[in-house]
Amino acid sequence: MHNNNNDHAVTRIETHGVEQIPDNERDASPKDLFRLIFGGANTFATAVLGSFPVLFGLSFEAGFWAILLGVLVGSLILAPMGVFGALNGTNNAVSSGAHFGVHGRIVGSFLSLLTAIAFFSLSVWSSGDALVGGAKRLFGLPETDLTLGLAYGLFAVLVLVVCIYGFRFMLLVNKVAVWAASVMFLLGVAAFVGPFDASYAGSVNLGQEGFWAAFIGAALLAMSNPVSFGAFLGDWSRYIPRQTSKQRIMLAVIAAQFATLIPFLFGLVTATIVAVQAPDYIAQNNYVGGLLAVSPAWFFLPVCLIAVIGGMSTGTTSLYGTGLDMSSVFPRLLNRVQATVMIGVLSIGFIFIGRFAFNLVQSVSTFAVLIITCTSPWMVIMILGLIVRRGFYCPDDLQVFTRGLSGGRYWFTNGWNWRGMGAWVPSALVGLCFVNLPGQFVGPLGELAGGIDISLPVTLGTAALLYLALLTIFPEPAEVYGPKGPRWVPAGKPSQARVPGSAEAA
Repeated sequence: MHNNNNDHAVTRIETHGVEQIPDNERDASPKDLFRLIFGGANTFATAVLGSFPVLFGLSFEAGFWAILLGVLVGSLILAPMGVFGALNGTNNAVSSGAHFGVHGRIVGSFLSLLTAIAFFSLSVWSSGDALVGGAKRLFGLPETDLTLGLAYGLFAVLVLVVCIYGFRFMLLVNKVAVWAASVMFLLGVAAFVGPFDASYAGSVNLGQEGFWAAFIGAALLAMSNPVSFGAFLGDWSRYIPRQTSKQRIMLAVIAAQFATLIPFLFGLVTATIVAVQAPDYIAQNNYVGGLLAVSPAWFFLPVCLIAVIGGMSTGTTSLYGTGLDMSSVFPRLLNRVQATVMIGVLSIGFIFIGRFAFNLVQSVSTFAVLIITCTSPWMVIMILGLIVRRGFYCPDDLQVFTRGLSGGRYWFTNGWNWRGMGAWVPSALVGLCFVNLPGQFVGPLGELAGGIDISLPVTLGTAALLYLALLTIFPEPAEVYGPKGPRWVPAGKPSQARVPGSAEAA
């Protein structure tokens, strides 16, 4: 890995891989982290998630509370994941080696890869459809496979270019995206304030059969948005100085997620209008088409701008981290730029094949939910590990796998920590069994809660209980803890596996 970035120019291609970012180059702030998170979620993809309560038949009021609950719980779970990058100067997949072993950290890399491809694809599809639909109404552009393909290709290539240049170029794009997309969404207030009716009742009300299944399902979908960022926060927070207040970092993460209520509520409000004025679109689960059908003519241009800005910001936050991760999995074969190009080309191919050959849009939505069900217990294990170890890590020993070495504090059993793995595997499997997405995927235990999808609470609770139990019954080596020792669990005997020259940083 080459860690010799002396020029911080936006147009200079970033050469940093997953090796620890030097202290003299860590000049980002929690405010920058806020911009990247919010910019990556301030898009049509989030607005589409906001429309789901209406698609599920909920009233505006019930939909509002479901979204608020999901964002609140999801942001509280997500917030500690922003701390790892500042502590260790690397991404969260590499940091996970402290709890899963330096080989077991590959789990985090492939989870982030699958999540990034799914959300990148959904973002490009929704933004491309909105752009072409808006251009059709505004300029009479025909909506054909050719025009849709050109829109998808434009977004994908632009995103790939930004990701190749790296962190600072991506930060610039998101600085613009945060304000521009927010202004466009707020213009929607003027566009839809007239026809909006806050008393929209929906078709499933409190006390009726199916209400709680719809409410909890909508809340979990809203919750999935912040949870989907868990694997990527370290990609950006690794540029924050390690002495930065951890509370400020976590507050930036929470604030960014609450700011996403702008696109969430835009989606909810406009979906109620579509349900009243163009109900056929709701029946077809076509929110974007319905939005364009009910929009006033002057709002078509803002729709196109939201599509372009949103597609860029979401795509870059997803694809950048994926390239970074793959360069760490195959450090001797790929650097960050090569890995980004390879994953970008594969993602573009996936987008076109899925959209035009197999029509996999709904299937990828299901795939994203399943990946999040597997990612959330991984996050819980890392957060509990952070608390138990009092924030003590040895960043140098986390790089053993990247450097092709063996040994170190986090070697455990041949590079695998079966305590973390032993908690993650069963909790992910149990969570998948409880998934209930009618018409898409229903796990073997998905009907036990009366049709309510309780997969996320089940997988989160199972991971927490199993991991703490394994740490208590099978204590980890004493050297993984700092001088104050662990919280709650016992420390084991010191092991002899060391790497010469390892450096500690709490």
